[in-house]
Amino acid sequence: MNTTQKASKGSVGVECFQDRLRLRLPRQVCASNKRYISLNLADTPENRQLAEQKVHQIELDILSGEFDKTLAKYKPQRHLSIVTPGEQQKILTISDLWDRYIDYKRQSLKPRTLDKLAVLEKHIKRCQYQNLDEGIKIRLALLQQTTTSQAKDVLMYLSAACKWGIKYGLVTFNPFEGMYNELPKHKWQDNSQPNAFSEEEKEKIIQAFKNHKPSKGIGYSYYSPFVEFLFLTGCRPSEAIGLQWKHITPDCSQISFEGALVQVGNGERVRVNGSKNNKKRVFNCNQRLQELILEIKPKHLEPESLIFPSPEGVSIHYRNFSRRAWDKIVDPLVKRQTTPYSCRDTFISEQIAKGVPTAVVAKWCDNSVDVIEQKYLDNKLLEQLQPL
Repeated sequence: MNTTQKASKGSVGVECFQDRLRLRLPRQVCASNKRYISLNLADTPENRQLAEQKVHQIELDILSGEFDKTLAKYKPQRHLSIVTPGEQQKILTISDLWDRYIDYKRQSLKPRTLDKLAVLEKHIKRCQYQNLDEGIKIRLALLQQTTTSQAKDVLMYLSAACKWGIKYGLVTFNPFEGMYNELPKHKWQDNSQPNAFSEEEKEKIIQAFKNHKPSKGIGYSYYSPFVEFLFLTGCRPSEAIGLQWKHITPDCSQISFEGALVQVGNGERVRVNGSKNNKKRVFNCNQRLQELILEIKPKHLEPESLIFPSPEGVSIHYRNFSRRAWDKIVDPLVKRQTTPYSCRDTFISEQIAKGVPTAVVAKWCDNSVDVIEQKYLDNKLLEQLQPL
């Protein structure tokens, strides 16, 4: 008998072959013709769960570019064991705790988060101290083998993993409780001041993109509708990059922000559903925005087509756009360092300066009022206003 579960083409799957479980790998990741890993486990619900955990680990390694083509990392004697129902499994090492915590959380995590966790996992796995009762030594080892910022993140996630482990009876204490808060703030926390453009700067930037003429090839004027769209909506760049024509009403009067295209560590763009805060929102277009979209709307459009494709016809590569087009045009013009996210700062600050309630702007931009006031509202724009 040979049954298959989740073994579609191009994916990792679990199969039952001659009453024993094995993993089926996609052809494109195999160094040889060996496409199966035998787990030597009977086909039981408990062992199916173990096999699925191994599938998730392999998928994460493929996504992060860490797939072991020798397959040694995925051999059953290293990570898999037959579980007796009701057996209490106590965890003693941070690597074991991490594996179980990530397997439990994986389905609820976004691709960019998984990408970040794959980096943190490397620091955990190569830490010379692994026992949970060596919390202080683990902290010191992390600070020696990576940056303070990375060590802070590792300690934060290890603390969360311990809290999860305590809840499910896998560990009895949390040696990392509050430890990450004792380390210095991340640079982005210290340098997270809003960086909005003035009305004059905004218009200059839009015109600079429209008028850009290269010596050869496609000019950055190609991106002018994309840049103007960021200014007129305040959406996240990844949301604009992933926007499709099916998300816009036929008269271009409303936009439905339902997801984004994000980049993971290897540069791959991955589509995620929902916003950063797992929400969908409808955005009503003002006249200028509606006219902009109508101007670029093709006569014969495909609903699944991107509204702002790259010059090559695929999705915009955000990092390349930022380093090449944005940095070359915008920063010399305004004489300070900025990013495309400054368009979001600008929209939020402008709308509040014009009298739109902060709660309304927060809903438009998928944030809380507190985050709007702390991270996006640039007081430089408010200081230009006079009392009525």
